[in-house]
Amino acid sequence: NSKLRHVEKDVLIPQIMRERAKELCSDKVQAFTKCCQETGLLMVVKCRQENTALKDCLVGYYSDPLFYEECKTEYLKQREEYRATGIKKKRKQLSSNV
Repeated sequence: NSKLRHVEKDVLIPQIMRERAKELCSDKVQAFTKCCQETGLLMVVKCRQENTALKDCLVGYYSDPLFYEECKTEYLKQREEYRATGIKKKRKQLSSNV
């Protein structure tokens, strides 16, 4: 059964999308994080270029219908495994705070 509930469409799948997009944009996440650590309070001004590159990368994935379908398929697979085994699969966490 691949019918999705509201919370799955609006919360759980977008959560997978955010996690995967951060992984796929990890070079830009790292560049922005490094810039912020080096500049402190001036990061709003000094890191504008890194922030824009990161946002563009993330938004590119968020707005891609094929990427959504990939993440939906991944979610449905996880849901099916959980329903069969009762064991929730943990996703790898990035060490970044972004």
